[in-house]
Amino acid sequence: MKINRQRLLDDIERYGQYGKDIMGGITRPSFSKADIEVRKLFTNELEKMGLTVTIDPIANIWGKWEGHSNESGSIVIGSHLDTVPNGGKYDGAVGVLIAKEVIQTLIENKVTLAHDLEIVSFTAEESNDFGLSTLGSKTFAGKLGVEDLNQVSDSQGVFLRDAVKLAGGEIGELNKLSKARKEKKAYVEVHIEQGKRLEAKNLAVGIVEDMVGVYRTMVQVKGEANHSGTTMMNHRFDALSAASEMILAAESICNEDETDLVGTIGQLFVYPNAVNIVPGEVNFVLEIRSENQWRMDKVIQLIDNKWNQIVEKRKVRFEKDLMVKQAPLRMDGEIVSILEKTARDMSEPFIRFPSMAVHDAAHMASISKACMIFVKSIDGKSHCPEEYSTPEDIEKAANLLLHGIINIDKIFAEKTNL
Repeated sequence: MKINRQRLLDDIERYGQYGKDIMGGITRPSFSKADIEVRKLFTNELEKMGLTVTIDPIANIWGKWEGHSNESGSIVIGSHLDTVPNGGKYDGAVGVLIAKEVIQTLIENKVTLAHDLEIVSFTAEESNDFGLSTLGSKTFAGKLGVEDLNQVSDSQGVFLRDAVKLAGGEIGELNKLSKARKEKKAYVEVHIEQGKRLEAKNLAVGIVEDMVGVYRTMVQVKGEANHSGTTMMNHRFDALSAASEMILAAESICNEDETDLVGTIGQLFVYPNAVNIVPGEVNFVLEIRSENQWRMDKVIQLIDNKWNQIVEKRKVRFEKDLMVKQAPLRMDGEIVSILEKTARDMSEPFIRFPSMAVHDAAHMASISKACMIFVKSIDGKSHCPEEYSTPEDIEKAANLLLHGIINIDKIFAEKTNL
């Protein structure tokens, strides 16, 4: 039994028309016009498949295909349909549409599962103007409540509660999620890798065994603003020059680490940012990601030590304001093993490796058994119009999910009946 590849590829193309922009990419942030349109499309198609469709209080879309026994709990598959600005048509959408195709294939082949099988499209997985990425899965998992979200607004003053209502949710009813989250027995998410590790090994799929921890801090470097013409070089306390040296030092320390640890400074604010003024203050964000908490802590300490030396030498100072400190997460070993055996039975080569990005599966892992399947990304590109995974690789990932879900359902049912 195999999925219908052409139908799946047609779905990817159709959904990729929603939010298509003049720069050749897709701009479909959550709660935008394009997002609302694609939500309606998705909901209608699930209903036509005969699924029971619900929109929960945070506007996640759920479609349920009922199992044929008394097995409690459901198996969930899916991802997200929102995109970054000028993004690609594969990030998120591939996972949702593969999940839809898997259920269609099961229905057409009259396969019966012991458990309910659910598809989900999570709200606002990507970073957004409300400043809350993985919003849908994080809230569903109980990590955000009414008091956290009720007064949140975007840069235009639009309240999140109003945007969620427009999408069919109701933030005031988040307490209703308590019962729903207890019903989820397992979650498997297919996603493009967004990196080059699979391509480097010429493999179509990978099984995610860990998800990296993320450390993110705002760094404020304070020097002294002064006239660029009248302030001699040896009289300057240049915050930008100091910050530049600090950034290069952080890069060097991360380069020396021999694990999969990565460090990035991707945002920089210079004040007063004028051509004839020595910069008096610079703010930037340091991000460290690693699957190993000890390595991450060690590198952060090495960076701090080096930065202290730099600011002392340059007679400036710095402060840090912690933004995110998320520990590395291990995916469920049982689900990983089932997917591994499924891949071997299908003669599909694979590797096990960590996800270097945080996905909805990270939050689902706190309430159920969870795992991810990665699809090869050509040239490792993502969050851009050039994002691409081949039809052959997408098909292989879809068939792995198809047979993996059948095996998970069978093994879970057998355990119940022991």
